[in-house]
Amino acid sequence: MLYLTRYCISTITRNSIIRSLPIKKNLYTNTPKSVVTNSTFTFIKRNSNLYKDLVKNDGIIARGFAIKSAEKSNKSVGKWLLTCSGGITRLTESGLSMVTWKLLGEKMPTTERQWHAEFERYKQFPEYKINNQNMTLEEFKRIWWMEYLHRMWGRLIGAVFIVPATYFWTKGMLTRGMKIRVAVLGSLIGLQGLMGWYMVKSGLENRFVEPSDIPRVSQYRLAAHLGMAFIIYTGFLYNALDYLIPAQKVNLDNINADINNLKSKLKRFRMLVHSTKGLVFFTALSGAFVAGMDAGLIYNTFPKMANKWIPDDIFTLSPLLKNFTENPTTVQFDHRILGITTLSLITYIATVSRKYKLPGNAKKAVTAVLCAGYLQVLLGILTLVHHVPVSLGACHQSGSLIVLSTMIWLCHELKYLKYVLK
Repeated sequence: MLYLTRYCISTITRNSIIRSLPIKKNLYTNTPKSVVTNSTFTFIKRNSNLYKDLVKNDGIIARGFAIKSAEKSNKSVGKWLLTCSGGITRLTESGLSMVTWKLLGEKMPTTERQWHAEFERYKQFPEYKINNQNMTLEEFKRIWWMEYLHRMWGRLIGAVFIVPATYFWTKGMLTRGMKIRVAVLGSLIGLQGLMGWYMVKSGLENRFVEPSDIPRVSQYRLAAHLGMAFIIYTGFLYNALDYLIPAQKVNLDNINADINNLKSKLKRFRMLVHSTKGLVFFTALSGAFVAGMDAGLIYNTFPKMANKWIPDDIFTLSPLLKNFTENPTTVQFDHRILGITTLSLITYIATVSRKYKLPGNAKKAVTAVLCAGYLQVLLGILTLVHHVPVSLGACHQSGSLIVLSTMIWLCHELKYLKYVLK
């Protein structure tokens, strides 16, 4: 062990080893990580048995040796991942104006004859027959362009992902773990395109027969499409933060508390934050059901629903579970409850976080989560009481992504808590 310590001191900068060895006082600091030399990585890789006991006794040592500072190449990877995450935010809207789907070779009409042919295809489907019988060709062009740009944007994101990914992969700029994550994210992007068409196809089916029926995509497929977009976005953003904003370690110095009790509380706090992030995701999915069923157009009062806390028609469908996905009243009620519960947990997290000496960036993330949570609930209430205007509805949908983003940031900043618990 003495030999190991002397060797590390001779190959790693003094500050790096101070933050790595458990015998030093300031083990957990908020200062940036020092650069670890490539020769040291080579030595550790070839002589991993020498480190076995030390790593076993304190898992933080493995982290101390394995993390490099954010070099210029890592910054490039991080910016690429962040760009992909931003592009994914535009893949959550679509329409029924384009009634065919091709993976490649989807061309826009260039002549009046081609436009009329495209319009005639659109007339064969329920949205035109029930809702848009008086639509003109110029009106059709506008909604067609919206869907066409949406699809082209999805293909552009695929190119923005694949080309840099190939470059970074071949240049050895991706770690083994990142290569796996990149492969998974690439597969999900491809599946997202297929899911988008599968969702749109549900709105083109001949299941709308009554004059009162409103052609719309299946709320189940809409939720799946939105959920997959959020999963891809989460993957890109979390990995981008690893490269662009390396997480800070928790400072346990000068904390007058029983260390074991403190570790237990920190563990519960971290679990609470991750659970709340999951609830934010689930609440966003419930919003997809609200949008898919136009459930925001009923009971446009808050906090009560038609002067009642629990409406009478909340469980009118049979079997009972069917109400949670196909009864607009129940869907809206669930979304309200989930939103209020999420905001309550966010408020609790902000309150409890003051008890711990968290890193500066973690404190900023807590504040961002709190502000985003309250703003999102306010937008939801305004959207509801004003009968879902397009502008407020779009802001509310974007707000869910902002809340999720701030929660991802907070989870990223708290990632070192698990090393404190060793």
